[in-house]
Amino acid sequence: MKQRIYIDTSIVGGYFDEEFKDATLKLFERLDNNEIIFVVSDLLDLELINAPQQVREHLFKYSSDKFQRVELTDESVKLADTYIDEKVVGKTSLEDCRHIALATIHKVDVLASWNFKHIVNLDRIKGYNSVNLRLGYSMIEIRSPKDLVNYGNE
Repeated sequence: MKQRIYIDTSIVGGYFDEEFKDATLKLFERLDNNEIIFVVSDLLDLELINAPQQVREHLFKYSSDKFQRVELTDESVKLADTYIDEKVVGKTSLEDCRHIALATIHKVDVLASWNFKHIVNLDRIKGYNSVNLRLGYSMIEIRSPKDLVNYGNE
Protein backbone atom coordinates (compact mmCIF):
# COMPACT_ATOMS: atom_id res chain seq x y z
CA MET A 1 0.00 0.00 0.00
CA LYS A 2 1.26 3.48 -0.86
CA GLN A 3 2.35 5.75 1.93
CA ARG A 4 -0.24 8.49 2.48
CA ILE A 5 1.41 11.86 3.06
CA TYR A 6 -0.69 14.86 4.08
CA ILE A 7 0.83 18.02 2.62
CA ASP A 8 0.26 21.56 3.74
CA THR A 9 0.73 24.71 1.70
CA SER A 10 4.43 25.01 2.55
CA ILE A 11 5.14 21.83 0.58
CA VAL A 12 3.62 23.24 -2.61
CA GLY A 13 5.45 26.54 -2.11
CA GLY A 14 8.66 24.69 -1.25
CA TYR A 15 8.81 23.41 -4.82
CA PHE A 16 9.68 26.96 -5.91
CA ASP A 17 11.78 28.04 -2.91
CA GLU A 18 15.58 27.74 -3.24
CA GLU A 19 16.00 26.79 0.42
CA PHE A 20 13.52 23.90 0.27
CA LYS A 21 13.56 22.99 -3.42
CA ASP A 22 15.88 19.94 -3.45
CA ALA A 23 14.03 17.84 -0.88
CA THR A 24 10.63 19.02 -2.15
CA LEU A 25 11.51 17.98 -5.71
CA LYS A 26 12.55 14.55 -4.43
CA LEU A 27 9.25 14.22 -2.58
CA PHE A 28 7.35 15.09 -5.76
CA GLU A 29 9.49 12.53 -7.65
CA ARG A 30 8.18 9.91 -5.24
CA LEU A 31 4.67 11.08 -6.17
CA ASP A 32 5.55 10.85 -9.89
CA ASN A 33 6.87 7.31 -9.35
CA ASN A 34 3.62 6.22 -7.66
CA GLU A 35 5.45 5.45 -4.41
CA ILE A 36 3.21 7.73 -2.36
CA ILE A 37 -0.13 9.47 -2.48
CA PHE A 38 -0.63 13.04 -1.29
CA VAL A 39 -3.55 13.73 1.03
CA VAL A 40 -4.79 17.26 0.31
CA SER A 41 -7.55 19.28 1.90
CA ASP A 42 -9.99 22.01 1.05
CA LEU A 43 -7.99 24.08 3.52
CA LEU A 44 -4.96 23.77 1.22
CA ASP A 45 -7.12 24.93 -1.69
CA LEU A 46 -8.19 28.02 0.27
CA GLU A 47 -4.63 28.87 1.28
CA LEU A 48 -3.38 28.55 -2.28
CA ILE A 49 -5.84 31.20 -3.52
CA ASN A 50 -3.47 33.98 -2.38
CA ALA A 51 -0.27 32.23 -3.46
CA PRO A 52 1.77 33.22 -6.53
CA GLN A 53 0.34 31.80 -9.76
CA GLN A 54 3.02 29.13 -10.27
CA VAL A 55 2.44 27.84 -6.73
CA ARG A 56 -1.35 28.07 -7.06
CA GLU A 57 -1.36 26.03 -10.28
CA HIS A 58 1.40 23.52 -9.48
CA LEU A 59 -0.81 20.66 -8.30
CA PHE A 60 -2.91 20.92 -11.48
CA LYS A 61 -0.03 19.23 -13.34
CA TYR A 62 -0.90 15.96 -11.65
CA SER A 63 -3.80 13.61 -12.27
CA SER A 64 -6.40 13.34 -9.53
CA ASP A 65 -5.42 9.73 -8.78
CA LYS A 66 -2.20 11.07 -7.18
CA PHE A 67 -4.27 12.64 -4.40
CA GLN A 68 -6.75 11.73 -1.72
CA ARG A 69 -8.98 14.70 -0.95
CA VAL A 70 -10.26 15.38 2.56
CA GLU A 71 -12.53 18.12 3.86
CA LEU A 72 -12.63 20.15 7.02
CA THR A 73 -15.36 18.76 9.28
CA ASP A 74 -16.84 19.72 12.62
CA GLU A 75 -14.69 17.00 14.20
CA SER A 76 -11.46 18.42 12.73
CA VAL A 77 -12.42 21.98 13.72
CA LYS A 78 -13.10 20.83 17.28
CA LEU A 79 -9.79 18.95 17.49
CA ALA A 80 -7.90 21.98 16.13
CA ASP A 81 -9.62 24.22 18.68
CA THR A 82 -8.53 21.82 21.43
CA TYR A 83 -4.88 22.19 20.36
CA ILE A 84 -5.32 25.94 20.80
CA ASP A 85 -7.21 25.58 24.11
CA GLU A 86 -4.44 23.32 25.43
CA LYS A 87 -1.89 25.97 24.40
CA VAL A 88 0.09 23.69 22.09
CA VAL A 89 0.28 26.82 19.91
CA GLY A 90 -1.33 30.25 20.00
CA LYS A 91 -4.57 31.33 18.35
CA THR A 92 -2.72 32.71 15.33
CA SER A 93 -1.78 29.12 14.41
CA LEU A 94 -5.38 27.93 14.00
CA GLU A 95 -4.95 27.03 10.31
CA ASP A 96 -1.85 24.97 11.13
CA CYS A 97 -3.84 23.18 13.82
CA ARG A 98 -6.58 22.42 11.32
CA HIS A 99 -4.05 20.78 9.01
CA ILE A 100 -2.81 18.64 11.89
CA ALA A 101 -6.34 17.76 12.95
CA LEU A 102 -7.28 16.73 9.40
CA ALA A 103 -4.17 14.56 9.11
CA THR A 104 -4.86 13.01 12.51
CA ILE A 105 -8.52 12.24 11.85
CA HIS A 106 -7.77 10.76 8.43
CA LYS A 107 -4.99 8.61 9.90
CA VAL A 108 -2.35 9.55 7.36
CA ASP A 109 1.06 7.92 7.58
CA VAL A 110 2.78 11.28 7.96
CA LEU A 111 2.14 15.01 7.67
CA ALA A 112 4.81 16.83 5.64
CA SER A 113 5.53 20.50 6.20
CA TRP A 114 8.28 23.10 6.03
CA ASN A 115 6.69 25.04 8.91
CA PHE A 116 9.29 24.55 11.65
CA LYS A 117 7.78 27.08 14.03
CA HIS A 118 4.28 25.64 14.49
CA ILE A 119 4.25 22.18 12.92
CA VAL A 120 7.61 20.40 12.44
CA ASN A 121 8.76 21.24 15.95
CA LEU A 122 9.45 18.57 18.57
CA ASP A 123 7.77 20.41 21.46
CA ARG A 124 4.70 21.16 19.34
CA ILE A 125 4.53 17.56 18.05
CA LYS A 126 4.58 16.30 21.63
CA GLY A 127 1.74 18.69 22.44
CA TYR A 128 -0.38 17.65 19.46
CA ASN A 129 0.15 13.98 20.27
CA SER A 130 -0.62 14.50 23.95
CA VAL A 131 -4.01 15.96 23.00
CA ASN A 132 -4.58 13.24 20.39
CA LEU A 133 -3.91 10.40 22.81
CA ARG A 134 -6.00 11.93 25.57
CA LEU A 135 -8.95 12.25 23.17
CA GLY A 136 -8.58 8.74 21.74
CA TYR A 137 -6.88 9.61 18.45
CA SER A 138 -3.70 8.06 17.12
CA MET A 139 -0.40 9.83 17.34
CA ILE A 140 0.50 11.86 14.27
CA GLU A 141 3.88 11.55 12.57
CA ILE A 142 5.13 14.97 11.42
CA ARG A 143 8.25 15.42 9.30
CA SER A 144 9.91 17.73 6.83
CA PRO A 145 10.40 16.42 3.27
CA LYS A 146 14.10 15.87 4.11
CA ASP A 147 12.97 12.94 6.25
CA LEU A 148 10.67 11.52 3.58
CA VAL A 149 13.00 11.11 0.63
CA ASN A 150 15.44 8.36 -0.20
CA TYR A 151 19.02 9.53 -0.38
CA GLY A 152 20.34 6.13 -1.44
CA ASN A 153 23.84 5.16 -0.36
CA GLU A 154 25.36 8.62 -0.41
